[in-house]
Amino acid sequence: MRILLLCLILLSLAATAGETVNDITGLNPIEVAQVLRPTTLEQIVDAVRSHQGPLSIAGGRFSMGGQTASDGVLQLDLRDFNQVLAFSAERREIRVQTGITWRQVLEHIDPYDLSPQIMQSYANFTVGGSLSVNVHGRYVGEGPLVGSVHSIRLVLADGSLVEASPTQNRTLFYGAIGGYGGLGVIVEATLGLVDNSRLARESQVMPLNEYRAWFRREVLDQPDVVMHNGLLYPGAFDTVRAVSFRRSDAALTDPDRLTSPTQDYRLQQQGIRLISSVPGGLTLREKVVDPLLYRSSKVQWRNHEASLDVRELEPIATADASYVLQEYFVPPGQLEAFVGELARLTRVHDANLINVSIRHAKADPDTLLNWAPQEVFALVLYYRQGTSATERAKAAAWTRDLIAAALACKGRYYLPYQIHASREQFLTAYPRAQAFFALKQKLDPNYRFRNRLWDAYYVVP
Repeated sequence: MRILLLCLILLSLAATAGETVNDITGLNPIEVAQVLRPTTLEQIVDAVRSHQGPLSIAGGRFSMGGQTASDGVLQLDLRDFNQVLAFSAERREIRVQTGITWRQVLEHIDPYDLSPQIMQSYANFTVGGSLSVNVHGRYVGEGPLVGSVHSIRLVLADGSLVEASPTQNRTLFYGAIGGYGGLGVIVEATLGLVDNSRLARESQVMPLNEYRAWFRREVLDQPDVVMHNGLLYPGAFDTVRAVSFRRSDAALTDPDRLTSPTQDYRLQQQGIRLISSVPGGLTLREKVVDPLLYRSSKVQWRNHEASLDVRELEPIATADASYVLQEYFVPPGQLEAFVGELARLTRVHDANLINVSIRHAKADPDTLLNWAPQEVFALVLYYRQGTSATERAKAAAWTRDLIAAALACKGRYYLPYQIHASREQFLTAYPRAQAFFALKQKLDPNYRFRNRLWDAYYVVP
């Protein structure tokens, strides 16, 4: 009966057998047993209950190290599981199926002048993927995404459906968010919303050694500043362009509520390729391109900035190279020390670092795999690496050295990217991983929910 039920599920979901899946970098081909694209909660529950082997969970596939698959798994691709289940403008909350993209969320709530409380910079991600890695954005006074989540529902390894929140099944809530699909399938989420305000962009350039005090005075202590990031220019690594978005009543310079889904990004794409491949490209960007880009005033809706499309960075993967990310978190007082090590290691490893974006996040003391146990500056690295075995080995060595530098600064590194850290580095950066593993052993004793991340660091009892 169980075998018959699984066969019916596979037929109803148009399963693909023996498929090779990958992520946006093109660097991580993984041969899975099958891919299922469920559209209903019942299909997900039935698949988990009926399938006897391992499972992985995939969304937009914007992670960069195999966090959505493992060899021979049944991969649940949730991108068609994407409905809005409930919405209340009065309570400022929305409940969604987790395969929905943030763009779809924005399209639903924008007519009510509401905006996500917290999300990442690009709207192509699925909500479930964002929850799985506990994303953050550029929102001033906020921390990781978990701070805006009212509740979630999960399908556990035994097929049971469980609700979790900060007050109900609290340990499961703070384990699953930021848990990279290790505890179960997050199938629903209720998220907090805020006003969609009109924002004016401001920009100024300053030495790195002035940025930290300026940020606290001119950003954190200013309640009308909604979004902010700093652009740290590679090369000398001593100059920051501070970009802030402040609430404003000024006339809109861009009347569109959201970015156009048909916008042409060829100019941005060509600019990235030029900067990363031409001698003097970094200097050209710092001295010419960005001054032109930021010289004019810009007033737009918060949701317009929230709806940025990752297509502006494409093509991310080519035959001989890929444009990839890393991210590090350090206490504010360690910013200059870490940047000094970043500059040194970039030169030592001859890394093709294109951009460093500085964000800020308040502490997240509760998630088991928290990357911000205290207030942190986040440094997002965007770089170009080759796809050959030699170039991949060079990138791995650079990454491990950067992780060591972050740990020496009492900081951490982010887990959605290439899995280069040693097990010792992972356990040092995430000291509550053992508590997460104990919870996983309790909920998933047969190691059914797996991916390349957990294959690397989880020791099956």
